[in-house]
Amino acid sequence: MNLGFLRYFTPFMSWLPNVTLRDVRYDFIAGLTGAIVVLPQGVAFATIAGMPPEYGLYAGMIPAMIAAFFGSSRLLVSGPTTAASIVLFSSLSAFAEPGSQEYVSLALTLTFMVGVLELTLGFARMGALVNFISHSVVVGFTAGAAILIAAKQLKNFFGVPIPRGGHLQDILYHFVMQLSHINWYVTLVSLVTLISGIVVKKWFPRIPYMIAAMLIGSFVSVWLNAHFGQDVTGIETVGALPATLPPLSHPVLTLENINHLAPAALAVTLFALTEAVSIGRALAARTGDRLDGNQEFIGQGLSNVFGSFFSGYVATGSFNRSGLNFQAGARTPLAAMFAGLLLMGIMLFVAPYAAYLPKAAMAGILFLVAWGLIDFKEIRHILKASRQETAILAVTGFGAIFFELEFAIFAGIMLSLVLYLMRTSQPNIADRVPDPRLHKRAFSSADDLPRCPQLRILRIDGSLFFGSISHVEEHLLRLEREHPEVKHLALVCQGINFADLSGAELLAKEAKKRRERGGGFYLIHVKQGLWDSLESSGALDVIGPYNVFQSKQAALHAIFNKLDKEVCKHCTVRVFEECKTVPRVEEQDQETK
Repeated sequence: MNLGFLRYFTPFMSWLPNVTLRDVRYDFIAGLTGAIVVLPQGVAFATIAGMPPEYGLYAGMIPAMIAAFFGSSRLLVSGPTTAASIVLFSSLSAFAEPGSQEYVSLALTLTFMVGVLELTLGFARMGALVNFISHSVVVGFTAGAAILIAAKQLKNFFGVPIPRGGHLQDILYHFVMQLSHINWYVTLVSLVTLISGIVVKKWFPRIPYMIAAMLIGSFVSVWLNAHFGQDVTGIETVGALPATLPPLSHPVLTLENINHLAPAALAVTLFALTEAVSIGRALAARTGDRLDGNQEFIGQGLSNVFGSFFSGYVATGSFNRSGLNFQAGARTPLAAMFAGLLLMGIMLFVAPYAAYLPKAAMAGILFLVAWGLIDFKEIRHILKASRQETAILAVTGFGAIFFELEFAIFAGIMLSLVLYLMRTSQPNIADRVPDPRLHKRAFSSADDLPRCPQLRILRIDGSLFFGSISHVEEHLLRLEREHPEVKHLALVCQGINFADLSGAELLAKEAKKRRERGGGFYLIHVKQGLWDSLESSGALDVIGPYNVFQSKQAALHAIFNKLDKEVCKHCTVRVFEECKTVPRVEEQDQETK
């Protein structure tokens, strides 16, 4: 058992011994590419999160390395993301001034709590939990978060004072009231950054558009300040970043902090894990790898626990960095580890130049980030494909825009779970009959085929549990009301994986009822899971093992022998092959004559 537990901390043993020098070379190039690209992203994400700019880079160092080393995916790259950053800001801005020491302390404490929750879910083997969170939750939340990102950057884009915090309607109200105070120097820098980013991304795709846009916006800012003076332009800069490695830190786990941060920690955990596992699975599908959800939970948990002690705020799988890592030719998790190490080295040389980076340029970049987050194609697909998914999309998206982000996440997840339970609580029940038009008279649900007046065959597609038995029971009662003459009932169980105690009791009760009416109750094609459930609950003894069949032919032959042959003599439909063995009354009369 100890060895089994130890494997959670040694997943790297499955790939590290097979690494070649060729792999290392490819991984190094991919890591260098990722380290360069994360520079503007890290600063942008920290700005969204309300953290000092350097903390966005810290979150892409140690956490990325830990997640790669202890995770399951070869190509997933962890670090700061837009979604995690905006939830962080939304959760913490009510308790402390963004950018303050108290705010940073709360962010690191939240990161530690998220890491502990992720580890707990991983060790509890809850990796399948994210399967129950609809993809529409992610699409809706990111779209809503994108609109909020753009709205919260209006003050930096146009150089107008807008109070921090507040929902979209509050931000827009304050912005409209400040239209006459727009700083056109700041707006020019923002527009140049935005337009240059669009141009580079469209016509020069090989050049990292964020870096190019940031540099162009900074040059315009320097030129304006040189010609008109900073007192006139009013262009504020990010300020020089400390050219140091991530400083040591620690969470402050007071009871007050835990109470304040618990809802946000749970919301961030669920969303972060959904994001990480979704990206990991998408990459695994491209490469043919297998993703272990439980191990990925553990890798993400360790990255945040360790990150909180190295000044890294909440990290999770990054869409942009993971996709770039794949396109850059990464072979193993070493690529993400190289990216973290190289980012440390690059920061020591680049950090002082952040003094020339204007906040207006960051606002322009964040407008680009926000636009890229809205998946218009997927939104159109959801709107056309499913009303239920559309409802999830709308609740999550509008919840993120007009309410608290934690509420939006919880509401979307709860609605997706409710709709999932509604679907699973109403298993499909089909009336089946042998079809002479099909090979070997296979079962069919065609309405034009006659039904036996003594035996009805139903197929149930869905497990029998406490949430679904009401639907099944209603169907059986309706069958009994509409066809009281049918005394025998057979269930095709290929689509039933298991039955809980309530489901087993339903089958046992139906068997008793059929026998009391002089008929019988039979099961066909019973899976091992259903058999075990019926056996452990005692329902199998009530149904009778001799009434359980593993083939259609054996079932129909045995059941036919129990039918009332007097009824068969007067029957004209002759549904089964065995019906030919019983002469009809008309045929007997003709033979007598």
